[in-house]
Amino acid sequence: MLVTGAGGFIGSHLTERLVALGATTRALVQYNSTGTWGWLDTSPAKEHVEVFLGDVQDRDSLRAALKGVDIVFHLAALIAIPYSYNAPISYVRTNVEGTLNVLQASLDAGAQLAVHTSTSEVYGTARQVPISEDHPLQGQSPYAASKIGADQMAQAFHLSFGLPVATIRPFNTYGPRQSARAVIPTIITQALTQPTVRLGNLAPTRDFSYVADTVEGFIRIAECPEAIGQVVNIGSGQEISVGELAKRILEVVGRDIPVICESERLRPENSEVDRLCADNNKAKDILGWVPQYTLKDGLAQTIKWMEKNIDRYRLGAYIV
Repeated sequence: MLVTGAGGFIGSHLTERLVALGATTRALVQYNSTGTWGWLDTSPAKEHVEVFLGDVQDRDSLRAALKGVDIVFHLAALIAIPYSYNAPISYVRTNVEGTLNVLQASLDAGAQLAVHTSTSEVYGTARQVPISEDHPLQGQSPYAASKIGADQMAQAFHLSFGLPVATIRPFNTYGPRQSARAVIPTIITQALTQPTVRLGNLAPTRDFSYVADTVEGFIRIAECPEAIGQVVNIGSGQEISVGELAKRILEVVGRDIPVICESERLRPENSEVDRLCADNNKAKDILGWVPQYTLKDGLAQTIKWMEKNIDRYRLGAYIV
């Protein structure tokens, strides 16, 4: 099996889970001049993983990594929404062209399954709640638009060339190792170290899943023939506003400090996704997947990890 984006947040957790299950596992990690493997550098599973340094934008490195591979988990992507306003072409190259390269290399290698990773951001602001897989797609940010393009490319390769593709669509995953570009680490780092918690819009709601639940979704979708050609939501089915989320985190941390909406962190008005809440019935019905972690339990695990690893974060900085 091959995991692209294996050095990242979800990718490293998935790689470790595959190793724990006894799978022969390869990891594609983005090449860099220091030869580091992201989160795999400190993973206890690294001795059991064959690591390839490369880039999804480069088909040659993909061909080498995919040789003899049966199942591809494609997670490599640019994901930060604010940065996509500044560098939209980078998102097209990595998320659309990179996905095209993975799909083409998977087809050429005769892979039995490509699991493509989508995102709930492709839905835009919910037109009805909960959001099922047939909800219209709305590219409210360059990031979301690039992921819609990637999703459609995955479906096209399935329909046009017969490549077995299953698309997993996680809602907001959180947990240990997540960068401060995401809202939960942003809140936790400030709650632990700063006099205030500074955020963007406090009103939007999100549906959060602990990373272990999301990883289980990847495993289940890879084991389910019925998922081929399908899109499957992975989400808790519950929503919480950003403001209320900050209050809950402060309660767990045990601090009473102000939560402030900062103009610098606000997204363009029509780009902000106001509401996300998953309809996860399809995951339950065809994958037998149900979330095992409550938000309370997942936050406790995440805060505990971040307290021990706070030096990995740029405290007080707004990470785009």
